[in-house]
Amino acid sequence: MTAVAFIGLGNMGGPMAANLARAGHEVIGFDVVDRQIEGVSIAETAAQAAERAEVVITSLPNGALVAQVVDELLAADSSPRLLIDVSTIAVAEARELAQRVAVAGSSFLDAPVSGGIAGASAGTLAFMVGGEAEDFERAKPLLGAMGSSITHCGPAGTGQAVKACNNMILAVHQIVLSEALVLGERLGLDPQAFFDVVSNATGNSWALSVNAPVPGLVEGSPANRDFEPGFASTLMLKDLGLAMEAAQQTGTETVLGRIAATQYAQFVEGGNGGKDFSAIINKVRDA
Repeated sequence: MTAVAFIGLGNMGGPMAANLARAGHEVIGFDVVDRQIEGVSIAETAAQAAERAEVVITSLPNGALVAQVVDELLAADSSPRLLIDVSTIAVAEARELAQRVAVAGSSFLDAPVSGGIAGASAGTLAFMVGGEAEDFERAKPLLGAMGSSITHCGPAGTGQAVKACNNMILAVHQIVLSEALVLGERLGLDPQAFFDVVSNATGNSWALSVNAPVPGLVEGSPANRDFEPGFASTLMLKDLGLAMEAAQQTGTETVLGRIAATQYAQFVEGGNGGKDFSAIINKVRDA
């Protein structure tokens, strides 16, 4: 059993903390919103949650908040510990945090996730991890309580790097799938026939086989629930922003990535930020 402080108990962090507790770990949580999570003791501050913890996990909306919490923890207690950030933040932010934590005598892993709220609840998240190999091995049993795929991607920042790349791919896939579905409908093609062919052909993708944006094609798809979000469009826009920032910093041309970022920016600005990112098909239909 490991004593774990879990900072950030929202839609993702709450179920993840609960899964750690169900696996037998002692979990002390903190969130700025008063939340009760089964099996998780609730502290009054992040520093209080981390007082007895060997490992601290952060699941927060952005890099600035992660840095704020890390600074608070380092100022309150200099005891060596492992910090695991499962948020999605910029590669540069993750690398800077790793350096600051190392100077303070502790260890840091950037470990963003894929799988959305459903994966967090089911304990089937995919973790992409950046940091030292020794720290990764130490973290694996904890990550295994929350996910089914755990990959060490390399040194600090590489977890965030692959997350940015993955979600840029996903956004482009979701948009072009939506375009193809709408084109097929206007050509008289039944969506079920489209699905039956493409899901078994070279055009298949996760965007179709799991997240098909037409109701009735895939059990569990957000389209069946009026696009109630598994992964909200506003979060996809945030991740595309991180990918575009990384592309600019590295001098990488990302033509389709830029188009996807523009499409999601317009979609969110139109009041659709709370809908699942697969709802982008509505923008395609309305164009």
